[in-house]
Amino acid sequence: MRIVLVGPPGAGKGTQAAFLAKNLSIPHISTGDLFRANISRQTELGKLAKSYMDAGNLVPDEVTIAMAKDRMEQPDAQGGFLLDGFPRNVSQAEALDDMLEAEGMKLDAVLDLEVPEDEVVKRIAGRRVCRNDSSHVFHVSYKTPKQEGVCDICGGELYQRDDDSEETVRKRLEVYHTQTEPIIDYYKAQGLVVTISALGKVEEVTARAMEALRQKVGDR
Repeated sequence: MRIVLVGPPGAGKGTQAAFLAKNLSIPHISTGDLFRANISRQTELGKLAKSYMDAGNLVPDEVTIAMAKDRMEQPDAQGGFLLDGFPRNVSQAEALDDMLEAEGMKLDAVLDLEVPEDEVVKRIAGRRVCRNDSSHVFHVSYKTPKQEGVCDICGGELYQRDDDSEETVRKRLEVYHTQTEPIIDYYKAQGLVVTISALGKVEEVTARAMEALRQKVGDR
């Protein structure tokens, strides 16, 4: 099964991608992981991407596309994959179609995780991270620490990252609406989009997604 996962920041794409990929026995291919892997291995694409990032510029589509193509050509992705963060815009979606067509393949479904904008802001702006260990994450509504502002695990100070502020979150949502959301219409024209609510517990959303995919493409 070949699936693209889309949704706004805070929709839980990374979490759902990991669960869905495991349930479907296909690799989870994340743009963030691609960049980190190529940069850490110092591949030519990684060096090129890092040069743009170090200069504070966006990595051009062609570099991202080349990384994705290289990853999708790996043996473990021959039987399918779940793409998370790619394609990010219509140009990348068109490039993905061209790549798959050249291999005699096509996408099976595009899973659209739907979350109200106010919920996105609440999810992200409410996060608090430990200064000692960024993997210790709490939330003012959903996962409150025993003592306000103090990490339950190590006693470190909890703080709100700059990119988790409401102003920054709303800017990220604007970017999503203008750049990424149009790919939903692009794929709707191909009859590929399945939209589900991403509200509720993680396992509930996963079950909802699996059922929607089964109805869309059947058992594989």
